[in-house]
Amino acid sequence: MGDAARIWQISKPKLILGEGKEEVGFFKALMCHLGIGDVDVRDYGGKTKLGAFLGALLRQPEFEMIASLAITIDADHDAVASFDAVDRALRACSLPIPSGHGKATKCAGGRPQISAFVLPDGKNPGKLEDLCLASVADYPEMECLDEYFSCVSDKATREPEDVAKARVHAWLATQINPELRLGEAAQKGYWPWNARTFEELRGFMRSL
Repeated sequence: MGDAARIWQISKPKLILGEGKEEVGFFKALMCHLGIGDVDVRDYGGKTKLGAFLGALLRQPEFEMIASLAITIDADHDAVASFDAVDRALRACSLPIPSGHGKATKCAGGRPQISAFVLPDGKNPGKLEDLCLASVADYPEMECLDEYFSCVSDKATREPEDVAKARVHAWLATQINPELRLGEAAQKGYWPWNARTFEELRGFMRSL
């Protein structure tokens, strides 16, 4: 399920869940940029562990203080299938189910408002890394990145299993501090929060 002790530490009326540690760092940085302070961010340890995490969360006394619960999940190959995974996890816990990506339920019967966001945009395949890459897609150095991966593909006749993660790592390796991971880079302000590509996610976070 994950570290149950983390759940006990929830102390704010809004809770955002992400798949892993990178999401936690990213969302915390975005909340800070937006000036939203009444939110906790936790990771549920990956898509297959969401149901178990929600079940454990539901059993915690602190659950009653949560007014808004936002679940984020990567689309990976299929945005619809990923939203269905959220649907199944909520249904198994007898929790309200949002009608779709970016939509929220109403608070009722002591249950929090629940919403879901399928990264990157609720329609296309991809993940948080794709959203971040889109935010810097028009940066001049991205042409160099394209040439690099094309060269490696030609010379080594191989490609990474996860192209988006590889491209994020490569782009971050060109920064002043090349050791940062995606979430750490977000906290250092490397991702342009005002980029249009983040517009839907910014709106979603403000609606919690």
